[in-house]
Amino acid sequence: MALFKLPQRKPPVRDAAALADFIDTQAAFLVQKGIFEYARARAGHYAKVMFHEADFKAAVEAARWRAYPLGLAMVVEMVEGELRPHAAGDLAAFHAALTATALAVFDRYPAPAPLAPDAWAAARDDIAHVVARCAMHPVKRVIDVPEPYAQPYFALMPIHKKLRGQDFDTTRNYLRVALCNIHDELAERLDAAAVTAALSRGG
Repeated sequence: MALFKLPQRKPPVRDAAALADFIDTQAAFLVQKGIFEYARARAGHYAKVMFHEADFKAAVEAARWRAYPLGLAMVVEMVEGELRPHAAGDLAAFHAALTATALAVFDRYPAPAPLAPDAWAAARDDIAHVVARCAMHPVKRVIDVPEPYAQPYFALMPIHKKLRGQDFDTTRNYLRVALCNIHDELAERLDAAAVTAALSRGG
């Protein structure tokens, strides 16, 4: 009989590869959790039935792939704000390396079936400019990072527009809280100086 297992401490983020894995995992978690929780809340008692319907599963699959670039952008912007103070010596090199990391994460996935290849390519182009946009303003509070992404994200929910009601504020608040939690995890696991140095030397 197995004993209760103590929760395992997640590995530290000390290099570019670990940072890329963190960004990928957290971006997917951020958008998928919100989609599933919102759909369940809206479906209420019918959630179990709805989640087994082929049409709804297809809608969720499309929503999560369309939302992934938004999640990636939010997490990358949060990471940029966390690391920027440690890269003051060469911000240009740091921003170029973080952009390359973000694009490498995006390129882990070919154009998904629910999206046309040109739409996926356009999403990639936007990811290529996330860090450049960050560099144009002071580091944002983490709670403010989701602001420009919240409305496009809400529009992707696999629930008919007429049934969404006044739920936008709830969805925006979810993104704010969830991204703050992701930031807390990053701060706990991150060796900022090591990661910044790794990015600067290309790995």
